[in-house]
Formats: sequence, C-alpha cells, structure tokens
Amino acid sequence: MKLGLVTGEFPPMQGGVGDYTYELAKALAALGVEVHVITDVRCRPLVEALHASRITLHASIRRWSFPALLKIRSIALSLNLSILNIQYQAAAYGLSTPIHFLPRVAEVKTVVTFHDLRIPYLFPKAGRLRPAAVTYLARTANGVIATDPADEAELRRRGIARVTQIPIGSNIAPTPPADYNRVEWRDRFGVAPKDFLVGYFGFLNESKGGDTLISALAILADRKARVKLVLIGGRTGTSDATNADFDARIEKMIARYDLGDRVIRTGFVTPEEVSAHLLACEAIVLPYRDGVSFRRGTFMAALAHGCPVITTQPAFPLPDPSAGSGQAPSTGSGQGLRDGDNVRLVPPEDVPAIVLAVSQLLDAPDLRARLGRGARALSALFTWDRIAARTLEFLRVV
Repeated sequence: MKLGLVTGEFPPMQGGVGDYTYELAKALAALGVEVHVITDVRCRPLVEALHASRITLHASIRRWSFPALLKIRSIALSLNLSILNIQYQAAAYGLSTPIHFLPRVAEVKTVVTFHDLRIPYLFPKAGRLRPAAVTYLARTANGVIATDPADEAELRRRGIARVTQIPIGSNIAPTPPADYNRVEWRDRFGVAPKDFLVGYFGFLNESKGGDTLISALAILADRKARVKLVLIGGRTGTSDATNADFDARIEKMIARYDLGDRVIRTGFVTPEEVSAHLLACEAIVLPYRDGVSFRRGTFMAALAHGCPVITTQPAFPLPDPSAGSGQAPSTGSGQGLRDGDNVRLVPPEDVPAIVLAVSQLLDAPDLRARLGRGARALSALFTWDRIAARTLEFLRVV
C-alpha cells in the first residue's frame, strides 16, 4: 500500500497530533507500508532524518488554503497513492475552512482520523456552519477513524456509517537518558528525597484542568504537605493560540497562592527528558475537564511509564481495550479503567477530590506500587504495532 498521511503538525512542531502521526508512520512503515507524510514547511528539518526509512516527508504546505488542497492532490496523483489518511484536529489546520473539502478535491480515496470533534473557528459569525464543516468532512470521506468512543458515537449519530474507533498510543517511550539516576535528577530540580513530586504533562489549556490542579496544590501547601509540582513540556504548543491566555492565567494563580518554590517548569524538552521527569514523580495528575479518555496522549504516556495516575472520571463509558473494536464499554471488570487498581479517578473540576487523592498516596507506597503496575499492564494494550495493524486493516477495507 502507498499511503499519504496529511497532517497539520509534525515534528519538530510541538503538538500531540504531530507526535501521533510520527509514531503511526513509523509503525506502518514497519509493516511494509510505503508512507508519505504531507505537512507544513516548518517540518523540513526532519526530511533527511526520515530518508533512510520507508517514510518520505513532503513538507510543502505554507498555509492550509484551497491552493494547498490542489498541491496535496498533485502529490497524491503523481505518487499514485492508494489512499490519503487525514489527521484531523481543527487547531492543527489553523481553525480554517479548506481542509474540510480535501476529500472532495483529492481524487483518491480518503480516511479521516478525528483526534477530536472540536468545532473550527472558520470565520466570524460562522454559527451553525462550524459543526456542519466537521460533519461534511466525515461524510465526504470514504471512511472515518475516531480516537475516542464518545466521538465515534457522535459521528454515528450524525449518520456516518463507515466509522471505527482506534485509540492512540504513548508518544513518549519509557527511555530516559542513558545516565539517568532518579535521585540525582530530582536533586537537579530542587526536589528532596522526602518531597512528594506530582507531575503534570502536556500543554496548559482550558480542557486539561491545570487551574484545578494549581488550586489543589495551594490547599496542600496550606496544610504543609511536602508536595511539589513539575509541569512537564512546552507551555503552549504550535497550533492553539488560546493556550497562551490560559498559561498566563496559570502564572497569575501560582503568584497569587505563592507557589513559586513548589512549581517546576521544564519548558519544551526532548522525549528522553520527558521520560526522566515522568519517572521522577510519585504521581501524575491529569484533571481533564471533559474526563479521561483513550485519545489523550499525555494519559497514555503516564500509563506507559507505570506512573500512579490521578485523573478525572470519563464522561463517556470507555470500551474494554482488550476486547477489540466494536465491543461493549468496560464495566470495570475487564481490562479497562479500574479505580484504585490501575488509575485513581476523581470528578472533573473537583479540587477537594484531587487534594484527597494526592493525600491518600502521600504515605502509601504499596498503593502507589499497585497503581503503577496496573498502569503499565493497561498500557500494553495500546502499543503502536497494535494501533498500526488495526489502522492498516481499516485502510485496506476502505
């Protein structure tokens, strides 16, 4: 198969969609697929790095305009691609209109992978055209992949028949630097052996509940708990301009609660450094406002590292990932999320619940160890070879 992956983000750009596409491309190439990635011109530094693999990078899009669609069509036809797989998240394409028409323009079969169904901006006063644009993209494609079961259900409600749900995997492997020493790494950042280090991984934006976490940290600080927080990764990312405003709010909260000596910011760091920071933590707190789901790469990374994870209850029943596509949601008895076994679940936007969950883990090494073992076992169901195999199976059907 000759596959074109169309993505608004790709390394070295910062963003989860780009990281996902990179990992998927490598895993599909390992299965013998000839992969062509069509993306932003800012990704040209990676062209040579991918040259030795079966992945060819076409970093030729300066702006996701209508002429860009014609350029994608030209690339697809000149290479005689079997199919295009559009990695869709509105922010990755500048919240603009044209990408929604690519299936109509491409002249090759298309599958859209929806990383979420967030409504694009399009233009002022677009109103009902915004959700209609997402629906149009799904309806005009030859097939649709949802990374979240709630999105799959919503797409089916909108009348999309050929849709499947395939979760994402971790874009951060548990591979810290070769000379990694946990005690020394913590000491570099002013974290003492007796400190309880809480980690938050990913960009700070409205949907991820970073403000809830800062409020919880303020209460723990008032109680003199030896808790510190490391914010792992870049502040705002490449695609979503609203992240900067939310980050500024977080900075004001840190100053207001006098938490400067308890909060560590890593800034954008290499995957190996991210891995080191995750392994240095006693717990990872990911208080998503819309609930945890299997489309969250930050959650998947924490699981892959065997971290005790405190996160928010899913808004939609999650399927049992061991059961495969089309199976019933987990009821807590299979390989899905099990509170107190492989994850610690709290209600969204519930500051006292996070305070309680962190407090319960403070002096409970056995509980932390159990959660870590459960997290690592769960992550084994989300490996990239499995994800690539399921994706390739669906692409072949289409």
